[in-house]
Amino acid sequence: MTTRPTVLDELAAAALVRAQELRSSVDLDNLYQEALLFDKRDFTGALNKPGLSVIAEIKRASPSVGFISDADPAEWAARYEAEGASCLSVLTEPERFKGSLRDLDAARGRVALPVIRKDFTVDEAQILEAGTRADAVLLIAALFESSTLARYISLAVELGLTPLVEVHDEAEADVALESGARVIGVNNRDLRDFTVDLATTERLAPKLAGATLVAESGVKTPEDGRRLRDAGADAVLVGEAAMRDPALVEKLSVIP
Repeated sequence: MTTRPTVLDELAAAALVRAQELRSSVDLDNLYQEALLFDKRDFTGALNKPGLSVIAEIKRASPSVGFISDADPAEWAARYEAEGASCLSVLTEPERFKGSLRDLDAARGRVALPVIRKDFTVDEAQILEAGTRADAVLLIAALFESSTLARYISLAVELGLTPLVEVHDEAEADVALESGARVIGVNNRDLRDFTVDLATTERLAPKLAGATLVAESGVKTPEDGRRLRDAGADAVLVGEAAMRDPALVEKLSVIP
């Protein structure tokens, strides 16, 4: 019996097509030099400040809920900064999340906050591209073998990017640690079936002690934030809930 591709598989396959198009349209050596020269903001430092740090996300849609908001990324970035966000996350995936690099540029250009490019990175060329306009890049452990992830982490660090390595279970956490990840996000949403459980962070946090820990997905209330902070999270990433209620960012950002 053939296993049906998951949404993550489909997103990764589409990302690979975009990566191949990128490789054919730019000089990678020039892109590498441009990425080296792009002045980065301190994403990791922002997450390690006292209290619970908040990565506020800008996204118009998602596979789990569909359309959310036809948001202006610059306006939302400014609003999140005013609400006390420590960093921004900007979706650039065009098909299921309706994002773009223009959104990333517009958001980062409006604020002083560090910004992560959130996409489905499957090729070094995409890391180079992120290095020309962002401060951090998302790497999803489920998409890589340990040796490949280690190489991608090394390239990101070489470019001055913070690699945020996302995991969902114990096996992926092991891969992240073996690959040298220092900033690790625990996604409480299983990208294979989109179920959400905050206990995922609680379960994995002890294994990830020593890393900067970001709890991702499922944060809807200040109580959720306090629960994850108590579990050991240095930061939370809030997307859909913040897009629907930006005031949530301020409520989370004052949690000690």
